[in-house]
Amino acid sequence: MSEKLANKVVLITGASSGFGADAARLFAKEGCSVILAARRMDRLNALAEQIQAEGYKAFVVSLDVTEQSQIEETIQGVLDKFGRIDVLFNNAGFGRLDWLECLDPAVDIDLQIDVNLRGLIQVTRVVLPSMLERGSGTIINMSSVSGLIAAPMYSIYAATKYGVRGFNDALRREVAPLGVRVCGIYPGPAVTEFSQHTGNDNVIKENIKAPGWIYMTSEYVARRTVDLAKHPRRSLILPWWFRPILAFDMLFPGLVDWFLKVTVVKRLHKL
Repeated sequence: MSEKLANKVVLITGASSGFGADAARLFAKEGCSVILAARRMDRLNALAEQIQAEGYKAFVVSLDVTEQSQIEETIQGVLDKFGRIDVLFNNAGFGRLDWLECLDPAVDIDLQIDVNLRGLIQVTRVVLPSMLERGSGTIINMSSVSGLIAAPMYSIYAATKYGVRGFNDALRREVAPLGVRVCGIYPGPAVTEFSQHTGNDNVIKENIKAPGWIYMTSEYVARRTVDLAKHPRRSLILPWWFRPILAFDMLFPGLVDWFLKVTVVKRLHKL
């Protein structure tokens, strides 16, 4: 158990699976009171029971981050019960991947923006005043390497994650002098449910096969998220070897454009 996190109140959105669920288990083992927030109550209840069975503290709240009134009511309920939120982990998100003209305007575009970007912003806006009043708190915003380098067929997903990056950087500079730390985490490929909810992108699923070694485990990303809560920093890119790729994209964008055109866009448009 870490003295840095013991007895902290941690709110995790998108806690029903993946990074959120694994982070919940790890935060609980650090001695935190973990608030599990998501729409899938059956999964949240099962996760809370697992954590409680091990002797740790977990609580469940229903939260759809696309519903403004629900955001405000849920967070106020948490503040009323616990008195504070020490760590906010904005993890709710999903990706719908395809050529832009094939994306459904409502389900693939509007909803993706609402969950990945607007919801994250609005949850933060409601939690933030209580942190500012106390002069302490940590906000961890889940972005993606797609918020640092954009790939074909990731247009809307990348737009939301670039938006999270901009929001993260601006907010960090707003509130750092007031005692609130804001951190961005940018993971690459990991073993989660992400690919199960990306829509009808059969072109990607059937023709872009990444080698198994490239994938991180969800628990690894969650463990690094907990480390970020212990030792806040402005950004964390995972895995480390994505950094030279990002540097290459920044220094030689034309070469990256050419490589993706030849290896991805032209090849897949023929299918």
